[in-house]
Amino acid sequence: MISIIIPTLNEYDALPVTLKPLQAFRRTRVEIIVVDGGSHDNTLNIARPLADKVFLTDKGRAHQMNTGAEKATGHILLFLHADTRLPDNAISLIEQHAQPGQWGRFDVQINNQYWLFSVIGWLMNHRSRLTGIITGDQGLFLHRTMFMEIGGFPDIPLMEDIAISKKLKPYNRPICLKSRVIVSPRYWEQHGILRSIFRMWKIRLAYFLGIHAKYLAKTYYR
Repeated sequence: MISIIIPTLNEYDALPVTLKPLQAFRRTRVEIIVVDGGSHDNTLNIARPLADKVFLTDKGRAHQMNTGAEKATGHILLFLHADTRLPDNAISLIEQHAQPGQWGRFDVQINNQYWLFSVIGWLMNHRSRLTGIITGDQGLFLHRTMFMEIGGFPDIPLMEDIAISKKLKPYNRPICLKSRVIVSPRYWEQHGILRSIFRMWKIRLAYFLGIHAKYLAKTYYR
């Protein structure tokens, strides 16, 4: 069974789009776990009928995902953002590729027809193939034993996806599936495309240069 772990914080609008296509797989091949970080909207009421388990915990994506993994019963874990929709063949692909000692992710497609979003998606996918680094938007999947062996996500407020990729890379490079998850463009739309790209690269560079994630989080969430 695959345990799909979704951290949420005020995801009332996005969550139904992510969860409804997964309902046909529940109780046979998929367990859906929503871990909420203290939403002030209707997220919990939306999640309860569409998920197998719903937990309320402290805010922090890494902490929320680790909590979900602790509560999961599936032998495969898939970490999915609340505004990301899986491709139709995702469950079969994960069952095929998520063997013990393997980890991987999907390609992304940003849900906006503007040409620049296609370029951003292409760059994200090819950068990931080149570096072996997975971003949270891409849907990290791995065997439960491997996740437990590395100690889960580092409990940091930002860059947890890059941090766990660094812990997994010594085992092997990630499986990069060409099937695409559909990612919401809302961050780029809210903050401006070019400004968002520059901001993300600046924060990522600072992290690689050794600036602690807690300081970067203050800049990112400001």
